[in-house]
Amino acid sequence: MHTVRVNLGPRAYDIALTTADPTGVGPFARRCLPRSTLALVVADGNTEPHGRAVEAGLRAAGFRTAFAVVPSGEASKSLLQAANLYDALYDSAADRQTAVVAVGGGVVGDLAGFAAATYNRSLPLLMVPTTLLAMVDSSVGGKVGINHPKGKNLIGAFHQPAGVWIDTAALDTLPEREFLSGLAEVVKYGAILDAEFFAFLEANAAAVRSREPKVLVPVIARCCRLKADVVEKDEREETGLRAVLNYGHTFAHAFETVGGYGGWLHGEAVAAGMVCASRLAERHGLIGPELTDRQRRLLEAFALPTAPDPLWPADEMIAVMRRDKKAAGGLTFVLPAPGGGPLERVDDPPAAAVQAALAAVGVAV
Repeated sequence: MHTVRVNLGPRAYDIALTTADPTGVGPFARRCLPRSTLALVVADGNTEPHGRAVEAGLRAAGFRTAFAVVPSGEASKSLLQAANLYDALYDSAADRQTAVVAVGGGVVGDLAGFAAATYNRSLPLLMVPTTLLAMVDSSVGGKVGINHPKGKNLIGAFHQPAGVWIDTAALDTLPEREFLSGLAEVVKYGAILDAEFFAFLEANAAAVRSREPKVLVPVIARCCRLKADVVEKDEREETGLRAVLNYGHTFAHAFETVGGYGGWLHGEAVAAGMVCASRLAERHGLIGPELTDRQRRLLEAFALPTAPDPLWPADEMIAVMRRDKKAAGGLTFVLPAPGGGPLERVDDPPAAAVQAALAAVGVAV
């Protein structure tokens, strides 16, 4: 078992990575949650079998449990589903030591985490991610939240988990599209934080895509370490360092919003968003086209989109970007910097430059 420590003082926690260890989650949860006796396990329609296995492990470790199932899909990140989880916690007589255990992908983790952050002014949270995207990104770092019709993740909180349990065997049953979506966030870490890791992905793209454990486990561990390093230095996005993790996301959230949340998976939107952000960096003179082309080729090797729907209105996407939660009085982007240096935060670039970046990937402007 690999362990990655997220060092946040009194909020420090471990990310445990294992393969095919269904009994390990109970002892891990007991170490992470020494004061909890009751746990609400939250899963969706797709991950309920994983959730039931986790529930059995928790019971074997001495926890009493309740179980909640939410509908699968991005639409579940809503006030309605959060209220349903509040009802489940109330009905199970939850107190402030009751743990919420999120078993699923980013939707389940964000939703259950938001419920944990807000019920009784916060409950302990254990993340059990079952998708690649959740393993390498959304389960780590304490960001939880729900969507609003006006924008993605507009309602949320910072709420660090007590621990993260990653069993890569869950990826064996993950649909191909979901797995490939998660690879977008993997590419992101290489593009923004670790040039050597990016080159490793380029050289091993076929093995990564075929889910070879000897390659995939170290890839997941490296992504967790890279994200932990950033979160340790800027837990609540107060210094600007953590903003590097938003690379491609300003574009991506606009794609998801304009597309109605139901079209693209999050990682698919991030893939196209990174290419657009890189094209915007070219127009700011920060990088040359060769870096964008390397990203595009690697994303295409993982069968990920590198451009939004050309029929989506550019003006509507830009309007959504202006209201992104990271915006600072206007458009805000995190862009690649020359020579692989720290990413540049660019506030309120000319709309024409953003339109040109969209036009460069085929959007009609």
